[in-house]
Amino acid sequence: MAFTLTDQQIKSYEEDGFIILPGFFNNAEVEKLYNVAIADQAISKNSFDLNDQNGKKTRLALWYTPGDDIYSLLTRSERMVHVASKLLEGTASVCHYHSKLMQKEPRVGGAWEWHQDYGYWYKNGYLFPDQMISIMIAITEARKENGCLQVIRGSHKLGRVEHGFAGEQVGASQKHVDLALAIMELIYVQLKPGDALVFHPNLLHRSEANLSDTPRWSLISVYNRQTNISYLNDTPSSVTPVEIVPDDSLVNADFYGFGDDSTLFLEKSKEPSINTK
Repeated sequence: MAFTLTDQQIKSYEEDGFIILPGFFNNAEVEKLYNVAIADQAISKNSFDLNDQNGKKTRLALWYTPGDDIYSLLTRSERMVHVASKLLEGTASVCHYHSKLMQKEPRVGGAWEWHQDYGYWYKNGYLFPDQMISIMIAITEARKENGCLQVIRGSHKLGRVEHGFAGEQVGASQKHVDLALAIMELIYVQLKPGDALVFHPNLLHRSEANLSDTPRWSLISVYNRQTNISYLNDTPSSVTPVEIVPDDSLVNADFYGFGDDSTLFLEKSKEPSINTK
């Protein structure tokens, strides 16, 4: 049976700005994804470091156009597009803005400041945050000890908060973060491999450094309604409808990643204020 969001899950997203979907991908799917990712030379060559204020680094690979690789089969899967379609404002086709593979390695993976994704995307010319959404899939376990995501429940209702530079990162106004924390609940999003976190672009979130002996890897796909056009950036994928594939495509696919194809990746110099997790 195809995955379907419940009315309560839709209500929770609207009220809290996020929902957690346990076991959204099964063990076989997520193990296959991880094994491909750690061996993928294109991922390795095109990942770059972003530093926190203490000099710790997180590796990030980012791409726009989904293809037939194993990562894109996840992004294009029926269950992922269904969730995006049910939660995004409007009825236009669901498109793919970008995906990123986050690699927060043991002992060296850095922290990230409080921020909203729309703090970046607004400056990229997207006018309607309710027509954008992120779905993060835990590839490895995410715990407090290895720097899991932290979110402020309901903070998406604040609207866009001003952002400024903090070292190599762009963070939300600390004054507004402190005000939100005084009246809203802080949640540590601890996930098992295959669990999904679905969250609104204006949800305030951050993560601590990975001080543990275990990696924290995740794949984040961002979706956009076709009607939400960027007026500043040329991003054709964000207005190109996703070509949906069956949910079993990932587990049934051959073991392959990007291989030597580096043309899909975003160079760091193209978009210097990349938001990460």
